[in-house]
Amino acid sequence: MPAMFNPNKFQWRLFSVNEDIPEHVLAWLLDNQSLTAKLRNKYSDFCVNIISQEENKPYECELNLLDNNKIQTFIVREVELIGYGQPVVFARSVIPKNTDTDNILTIGSKPLGEILFNDPTIARGQLEVGSYNNTWARRSTFTIADTKLLVSEIFLEELYA
Repeated sequence: MPAMFNPNKFQWRLFSVNEDIPEHVLAWLLDNQSLTAKLRNKYSDFCVNIISQEENKPYECELNLLDNNKIQTFIVREVELIGYGQPVVFARSVIPKNTDTDNILTIGSKPLGEILFNDPTIARGQLEVGSYNNTWARRSTFTIADTKLLVSEIFLEELYA
């Protein structure tokens, strides 16, 4: 896992139009469509490299966005989204392990975004943006039936090249 992704380091907030975010970053950060689809359009060799997908305890700032009032087991999935042979986005998903998420937990190297955006019954929550050392990220929850999961995406410099 890239050492840069500790979500506690990012200053998460709802996006404000008063923010000083470079235009080339905003085009990715605020896009409300599937990041997977956008990356497929940009990179002919787009693929997903799974770094890890295992039972783990989420960070407190992640738990605060989920329904953490009940005891749950979480699967933390960390992947690199690859374009032109190099990582362009690092993604971290926190997925409660239950019957609502059984299908998602078996997708292997298939992009999670493909499932989340192609299923009209899955609702996306508010988008938060974050920054740390000139690296920009976004995160939002998705609700499947009665279960919320969290997806965070960190946009690496190579994406804007």
